[in-house]
Amino acid sequence: MYVCRSLIIQQIMRKIYILILTTIFLGLSHSAWAWGQEGHRIIGEIAYQHLSKKARKQVDKIMGEHGLVYWANWPDAIKSDTIYPTSYDWHFQDLDAGMSDSAVVAALTHYPTAGGNLFRKMDSLILALRNNPNDMDALRFVVHLMGDRFCPMHTAHMDDLGGNTVSVSWHRQQRNLHWVWDEGLILARGYSYSEYAEYLEDHFKNQKNAISQMSIEEITLRNYHFCNEIYDYQSSWDNNAYHYVYHFAEGMEWQLYASGIRLAMLLNEIYG
Repeated sequence: MYVCRSLIIQQIMRKIYILILTTIFLGLSHSAWAWGQEGHRIIGEIAYQHLSKKARKQVDKIMGEHGLVYWANWPDAIKSDTIYPTSYDWHFQDLDAGMSDSAVVAALTHYPTAGGNLFRKMDSLILALRNNPNDMDALRFVVHLMGDRFCPMHTAHMDDLGGNTVSVSWHRQQRNLHWVWDEGLILARGYSYSEYAEYLEDHFKNQKNAISQMSIEEITLRNYHFCNEIYDYQSSWDNNAYHYVYHFAEGMEWQLYASGIRLAMLLNEIYG
């Protein structure tokens, strides 16, 4: 009986030890939760509303009705699962500070060897989806990673792990710059995902054509320069979260809306 109890205690202690190590590891590693769950649902809802009738029918057939929204966060949920053990760094492509426009554009095809694999995986997953439009996993990843591609802190600086090591005070809580863009800004607006999507549609609908006509190079450069503006603002920010939201909400919301429009364009091309 005593031996049995001893083994049970050892097993419990081992699980606690593993949990502690895992928590420490996750705290130090590159966070890859772009836009948070709310943001990805917003993007999915915007895209869903802009699908052609034929594309919506096909996407619903593969993912279930409104599955574009409901499955939008699946790639984050399975990052630690053994079915896609290498998918962790698909969600970001950190870039060095001070890069020229030509160097940023070159990174779209001459993929950097460090700092994530977002550009590489987006290209390969879109190709996979074109070759097999019924590939549910590829579709789920494309839906999610399109959002990641438009999150400034997912093409942020390599030396601070995409803003993860940049400490900020957010409503008197210690956070980091990456979290502010994944979660803080969106949550500060107080909308549900459907309310937010409707608001963004009303607010940016006159820009839809311009967004549709942008090249991937223009989009990437816009995101990179916007990211640099975020870093520059750190030196003058007074740590007032309300001021931060006022300063960046418009730019953040354009990124969300543009991501949804570009996702709809891609899916309409493949399925429409």
